[in-house]
Amino acid sequence: MEEKKSSTQDIEKVLKEIGDKIEELVKKGADAGMDAKEDIEKKIQDLKDNKTSLESEFKKGKEILEREFKERTEDFKPKLQESKGLFKEGLKQIALAFKTLLAKK
Repeated sequence: MEEKKSSTQDIEKVLKEIGDKIEELVKKGADAGMDAKEDIEKKIQDLKDNKTSLESEFKKGKEILEREFKERTEDFKPKLQESKGLFKEGLKQIALAFKTLLAKK
């Protein structure tokens, strides 16, 4: 789970960096001449659209992973409870075996 959090945090960090760079380009575009300014503004808009698409896809992927993780966890809960019961029973049997061994001596 830590790896998943780390990966999503890394992606969120990259998306934030992209947003910061877009803002930096906007500032530089304001200082540029008219011809260059129009070209820069078009490229900035394209970058913003792509960033929005990336964020949307990232959000969808993250939701799918979280839903799948939750479903898998719910699938394993009964098996985990059963294993827990079997483990406790095994420990009881081991304790009884030691008790029997020690009683014979």
